[in-house]
Amino acid sequence: MTSADADLAALAAAKRQLRAAVRLRRASRNPEERAAGDEARFAVLVAALADRLPDTVAAYLSAEDEPDTLRLVGWLAARRVRVLLPLLTDGSGGRLPEPAWAAYEGPDALRVGPLGLLEPTTTPLPARQLPEAELVVCPGFAANAHGDRLGRGGGWYDRALVHAGQTSPVVVLLNRDEVLEAIPAQPWDRRVDRIATPDGLVDCEPPYAG
Repeated sequence: MTSADADLAALAAAKRQLRAAVRLRRASRNPEERAAGDEARFAVLVAALADRLPDTVAAYLSAEDEPDTLRLVGWLAARRVRVLLPLLTDGSGGRLPEPAWAAYEGPDALRVGPLGLLEPTTTPLPARQLPEAELVVCPGFAANAHGDRLGRGGGWYDRALVHAGQTSPVVVLLNRDEVLEAIPAQPWDRRVDRIATPDGLVDCEPPYAG
């Protein structure tokens, strides 16, 4: 193993340890604390969108102890904002080879995908159509002020976000104690532009170009 390989292996191990720590911390939050954080973070996002609603937003449906996005997706859809959600399978159980998206058309147009994540049953859109989204909301376990993000571990967003529009900010939703000084990052990791916590929005450095 070369020194470069050893460095990458060490970073991968550090990521696994940090994910495990954040999972444990999220699971330990009581329902009242979790609900209060979700309510405050939702208010932060709504305030940020108050001046002008985008036509299209790429988001995701949160699961388990993740910061809630279900209310945000419903709020956007109720205001006729087109919401794109990640699509991982072809509908017959097979995994798609590349990242894809599909439009959210309500809870009746969803199915259970890999790892119990909900995904749309609507027409697939290739990742190259992501520039249509004026805002991208992505999941994460932690991030820092430079925009380094610790993702779920599959690399899906790192591949998908290559296609994000140059002026479309990418926002990760976190709890306040998940904004850290340092994040183990590998060369292919895609940075985010903003962090949304219950305390407000953090503009990462450098900020997005919009």
